Amino acid sequence: MTMQRRTSLFTVVTGALALSAFGLVPGAAADPDGQHGTDEGHLIGIGESGKIQLVDVVELTETPDLIADVTVSPDGNTAYLANWGEPDCAGPETGGQGSPDAGAYVVDISDIETDPDSAELIGFIPSHQDTRPGEGMQVVEITTSRFSGDILVMNNEQCGKNGKGGVSLWDVTDPANPRKLSEHFGDRDPGDRDANEIHSAFAWDAGDKAYVVLTDNEEFPDVDIFDITNPHRPRLVAEYDLNDFGVNQPELGLTESFLHDMVVKEIDGRFIMLLSYWDGGYVLLDVTDPANAVFLGDTDFPAVDPELLESLGVSLTPEGNAHQAEFTIDNEFFIGTDEDFAPYRTDPLRITTGPFAGEYPSAIVSGGLPPAVLDDLTLSGPVVYGGYGCPDSAAVPGPEDIPGYLDMLEEGDETILVLQRGPVGDPSAPEEACFPGEKAHQAELAGWDAVLFVQRHIEPDDPFCGSGGFVDAIVAVCTTHEAFHALFNLEPLDPAEWAYPENLTIGTIGERIEVGSTFDGWGYVHLYDAETLEELDTYAIPEAHDPNFAFGFGDLSVHEVAVDPQDPSLAYLSYYSGGLRAVQIQCPAGTPYDPNDATVDKSTCELVEVGSYLDPEGNDFWGVETFVGSDGMTYILGSDRDSGLWIFVDP
Repeated sequence: MTMQRRTSLFTVVTGALALSAFGLVPGAAADPDGQHGTDEGHLIGIGESGKIQLVDVVELTETPDLIADVTVSPDGNTAYLANWGEPDCAGPETGGQGSPDAGAYVVDISDIETDPDSAELIGFIPSHQDTRPGEGMQVVEITTSRFSGDILVMNNEQCGKNGKGGVSLWDVTDPANPRKLSEHFGDRDPGDRDANEIHSAFAWDAGDKAYVVLTDNEEFPDVDIFDITNPHRPRLVAEYDLNDFGVNQPELGLTESFLHDMVVKEIDGRFIMLLSYWDGGYVLLDVTDPANAVFLGDTDFPAVDPELLESLGVSLTPEGNAHQAEFTIDNEFFIGTDEDFAPYRTDPLRITTGPFAGEYPSAIVSGGLPPAVLDDLTLSGPVVYGGYGCPDSAAVPGPEDIPGYLDMLEEGDETILVLQRGPVGDPSAPEEACFPGEKAHQAELAGWDAVLFVQRHIEPDDPFCGSGGFVDAIVAVCTTHEAFHALFNLEPLDPAEWAYPENLTIGTIGERIEVGSTFDGWGYVHLYDAETLEELDTYAIPEAHDPNFAFGFGDLSVHEVAVDPQDPSLAYLSYYSGGLRAVQIQCPAGTPYDPNDATVDKSTCELVEVGSYLDPEGNDFWGVETFVGSDGMTYILGSDRDSGLWIFVDP
């Protein structure tokens, strides 16, 4: 681990400037990971503007894409940043205290108000071998009969064969001497020894009790709540599937409703959970009694994507992707971020030959490249079956290994390998399931141009094939299991009769396909009325809805939001390669929201950019957190994936 001081750039620009005013040009960058971005390059700016002023930078690494989430202690004295896994996280195996695969950096920021150059690395909390934290980082003060102090909550995801799941709790009351309270607890299937992998977690003190809610990677819709009143002995108290409340919108094609992130806040004596439920939108639960949570309501995505319509005048359905959200400090609004790494959506998959020629649903696999990167914006060619494609699955053949296949290619075609999602429940494939990026890597090593993933046996049969694990720049599209049977004339054709194992040999040539592309922009931000759940406005950086910035400028999706702890009109956004953004609720535009103004008409409220930071060498901000310093100022922490901790102040 390395830590270096980076010289601050104080090129001050007055007013609220968008990136386009910075004279942007593409720059070089390392390939990002597959779950949180795949594009190369970055935007280049000239520093700071408006309500964001750089204070200090603590460089924790020179390894690209290593840093994930950031959190801050309740007293604002210590920052914790997730190390999302060294390049050798999956092996060769070393691990241990002397060579951890991943973990959390501990940074002392206690004196930044008086000494801007004083922030320093004081420790590292290692994860289990082949295990990494990511988005589930939080420090919370817990005061119960069984524990009193600060607890660091860390999620656990696997990066190798020895990895573990669940959540781990650390006593960081003394941040220089963290103590493990419990580790790797979570929901699990009957008979399983290890807990499921966890993508995110959030804990809260409920007075005489304390709880933590988890995002389960293996049971996606689940809302798992554990009692951590005694943090040494966590206990599952509730498990909910919010799809039981009809939160999805199938009429818009929004059917992938699952939990991604959540926060809990005490509002008027009740504990309210705000859940980001992907295609299900943003959901409110009353968890005052977690064992008997009450569904309060959910947001609906409009029939036409409002940001795309405003930016380009194009009418398309929204993509969903409710990723993370927070209430404003006065609880009158909440701001949600929709994460979307695919500025192009796929057109329907067309099977152009054979008895089942026609259109079938398709989607870009998150982390893979869209067909739009191809010269003709279209993926086309005959397909070949490759099995499951996991590292422990039957070997993937190369295009040249398939007799006659290369002779079938027409001008503009790509070599396309079909891989199934899973394996799950297939007796012919007892190996563990893996990320689509791992499958794509096997295809890339074998020489294929693109991968067509197909859904496994599941209801509904939607084009969703998982996400994450990408290390290669390869086109990756998903379609349904019905389309899979149609591609290979595979009996039975009736979904009610599907059963494993599939009667299909690896290397079988299927029909020809075409998948085109339509530009729909990157992920953006929503403003909601917390009482009515009505959407009031959306916000995106200009480049995010400009096709000229679709490739070569990094990931231009929003990732997370942190509200101002003092001003209910302000919030801060980590925007990956778009830098750090300050937005203000103005009602109407030009008039900052004032909670003391009884005449405020919420229907006039808008999100307006009032500050930004983007380093001349580019940034890649994952996380953002806020706190009030001892000087009464609002400080903003940003975690840059390629460097470390960036500290800002609202001047």
